[in-house]
Amino acid sequence: MNDTSTPRLHRRDFVKTGGGLLALSTLPLLSGSASAQTPARTAGATGPIVEGFPPAELVGRPMPKGLELGLPPEERIGFAIVGLGDYAANIIIPHLGDTKKCKLTALVSGNEEKRAKIAATYGISDEHLYSYETFDEIADDPEVDVVYIITPNVFHRELTERAFAAGKHVLCEKPLAVTAEDCQAMIDAGKQAGKKLMIGYRAQYDPYNLMAIDLIKEGRIGTPSLIVADHHRLLPLEEPRNQWRAKKDVAGGGSLYDIGIYSLNGARYLMGEEPVSVSARYHEGSGRPEIDVEEGIEWRLVFPGGAVANCSSSYLTTNNKRIHVQGDKGEITLDPATDYFVRNLKVTDRSESKHQIEEVAISDSNQFVPMLDEMAASVIENREPKTPGEEGLRDVRIMQAIYRAADSGEEVELG
Repeated sequence: MNDTSTPRLHRRDFVKTGGGLLALSTLPLLSGSASAQTPARTAGATGPIVEGFPPAELVGRPMPKGLELGLPPEERIGFAIVGLGDYAANIIIPHLGDTKKCKLTALVSGNEEKRAKIAATYGISDEHLYSYETFDEIADDPEVDVVYIITPNVFHRELTERAFAAGKHVLCEKPLAVTAEDCQAMIDAGKQAGKKLMIGYRAQYDPYNLMAIDLIKEGRIGTPSLIVADHHRLLPLEEPRNQWRAKKDVAGGGSLYDIGIYSLNGARYLMGEEPVSVSARYHEGSGRPEIDVEEGIEWRLVFPGGAVANCSSSYLTTNNKRIHVQGDKGEITLDPATDYFVRNLKVTDRSESKHQIEEVAISDSNQFVPMLDEMAASVIENREPKTPGEEGLRDVRIMQAIYRAADSGEEVELG
C-alpha cells in the first residue's frame, strides 16, 4: 500500500529550486526519522553560503579554465589500425579516443570475427574493414589518412610499402624492420610517395622520460658518464601474443628486438649522443625447442665523450624495465622506465657532500596520446614527426652490430 501523505520531490522541482540542499529544505521532515530531530541549517545561518550560490535558476557557467578542446571530427586525422593483437586492441585503439587530433576510421586484420567485434564496439562500418588480401583497397578510402602497423616485425616493410603505394602516411611499431636494408627501403618509399613515416617510440613521448632528458640537459646530475639499462620479461609461449616472438623468421631477433630496443633507444636519447662502438655477449638460453631466437643478451655502448652504457635484455628473468644514469653530481633512475601504465623517476643529488633524493610525480603521464597526436600533427602541419623512420633505422643498425659483436666476441665500430 502506497503512503500518499508525504509530498514527493520530482526532478522538475529540483531544477526550480536551483540546488539539492535548497530543494530538500522545502520538504516537510518525516515524522520519527533522524532528520526530524536535526535542524536543516545551523541556527542563525541565513542567506546563501557563497554570494550568488546556489543560483536562483540554472545558468550556463563560463568555460572552465585550462580546457583544451580537440579538433572537430571532420578535421581529425583518420587512422587505420593494421593488426588487432593485444597492444592494438587494449592500448592503442582505446587511447585514440583520448587524443585531440586523431580518430579511428578503419581496421585491418586476417581474423574476420575479431575484426567484426572490434568494429562493432567502435562503430566502424563494413566498408572500412579490410583483410591483408584486400588491404590495398584502402587507397580508395577517403576516411583513412594514416596506417598504423602493429604486426609481427617481418611484415613491417611489406605493409609500409603497400600503405605508401595506397597514398597513406605510416606510423609503424618498433623495431622499424628486421634489417637496416628494409628500414632504408621503407624510408625511401615514403619519400617517393611524399608521405610521412614515423616509428612508435612511445617512451620518447612519456613525460617521465622527457623530464629525465631535461634534467640531464640542465646539469642536474652533472656530466653523465654511465648508463645501466635493463629490460627483462618472461616469455610464456602458451600466450598467442608471445609465440611469434620466439621465431627468428617472423620476429627478426629475440629479446633484443622485442624489449632490448628500449634499453638501446633510452641510452641514446638520455645520453644525447650516438654511440661509436659496441661489444656484446649472449646469455645461455633455456633450451626450449620452440625458441630459435636469443633469449638473453648484454652489450656495452661507448659514446664519443667517453661515457658508457651497460645494457641487457632477457626472456629468462621476471619483469625489469629500469634505466639508471650516473653523473658526477648525482644520478637519475627511471624504474620502471617504459611500463605501459606506471613510471617512476627518482633524482639523487650527491653534490657538495649531499645525499638528497627526490621522487618526481607527474599527474598527467600518458605516453600514447602524445605519440598518436604527434603523428597527426606532422600530417596536419606537413612536417617531419619527432620520431621519423631514420630514428628507427639507427637502432636497427646498432642492434645488427650488437649481434655481430656477440657472434664474434669482438668490439664492433659503429659508423
